[in-house]
Amino acid sequence: MRRITIFGATGSVGQSAIDLIARNPGAYDVVALTGGRNITQLATDAVRLNADIAVTCYPECYDDLRTLLTGTGVACAAGADAIAEAAARPVDWALSAIIGSAGLVPGLVALKHGTKLALANKESLVTAGPLLMNTARAHGATILPVDSEHSAVFQALVGEDMAAVERVIITASGGAFRDWPIERLASATLAQASSHPNWDMGQRITIDSASMFNKGMELIETKEFFGVDPAMIEVLVHRESLIHALVGFNDGALMAHVGPPDMRHAIGYALHWPERRTLPVERLDLAKIGALTFEAPDHARYPALALAQDVMQAGGLSGAVFNAAKERALDGFIAGRIGFLDMSRVVAMTLDKMSSAGGLQNADMTLDNVMETDRLARIRAGEAISQMG
Repeated sequence: MRRITIFGATGSVGQSAIDLIARNPGAYDVVALTGGRNITQLATDAVRLNADIAVTCYPECYDDLRTLLTGTGVACAAGADAIAEAAARPVDWALSAIIGSAGLVPGLVALKHGTKLALANKESLVTAGPLLMNTARAHGATILPVDSEHSAVFQALVGEDMAAVERVIITASGGAFRDWPIERLASATLAQASSHPNWDMGQRITIDSASMFNKGMELIETKEFFGVDPAMIEVLVHRESLIHALVGFNDGALMAHVGPPDMRHAIGYALHWPERRTLPVERLDLAKIGALTFEAPDHARYPALALAQDVMQAGGLSGAVFNAAKERALDGFIAGRIGFLDMSRVVAMTLDKMSSAGGLQNADMTLDNVMETDRLARIRAGEAISQMG
């Protein structure tokens, strides 16, 4: 029986993983589930899966969680330190599905214990890719990509020589505003940005899809995880969201990963790796689909892509600035303090200000440096938001 932990169990990725695990109750021993403010869901899943412990990242939610778990035999805890402690519990496989930079520490802790880490937390690779990959190598741990795009690249590379790879193409749906006139984007509302044409996801990632900041994050992830030159990484708008990525080789061949827009595919591949097992996902009828469409991204519509390219070229701690500024800008948009197009301006201003101060490229890639850069970037982004307000 495999021992597993899920960080971010109450989010969309965590819930998809729990769906797969609950279908095979005798196959897994659930050690820990962590979540945020959805205490009822966290407690319900912890009891259903007979987890050893349930942890909320919010200390103020502890009493409610304890009340729900009283008499169930499931322990409970709260706070960042409790999540790190849960990450230190020995398991065979852990899913990192926490949203934001908060996912970095538990991921690093799990890797230091030699765990197979299924990584859905974009921010870990964006902010501290070299630190994460070096930690895995030092402790004999394995990182398995769970983002659908990176899982697709990972699968396309099975049995292949990275030296033969010429390019990696990450696909994007184009988000909620892909057909809007550019001049209308400045007036886009929170409700409009929170509706995705192809996926049912949380609000923050849906808005990131509309702005293409999620794709910018995925470009940086691709560079860090697969070690490819930024010039080899491309974005292609693919409205149907059925081809998740393509890998181009030196003989001119393109290997494409095609599958339904269902996160259980990538999660299931990582859960069962290196085996491929039956999954409860849709089987595509290509004749019924009829056609797949592709178009180059409009960089005027999606300035986040150019910002991500700049970050990849700069390297160092630039990714930590990019992510922190992006998160702070997103908070500003959700709170109504800035407009939709202002988010990319906030990130650009923050990158410019912190780059001009020096040290981003040459600083040591340590957890302390990453966290301090994250802190400073949030302050600078907040200043940029205030200037706009």
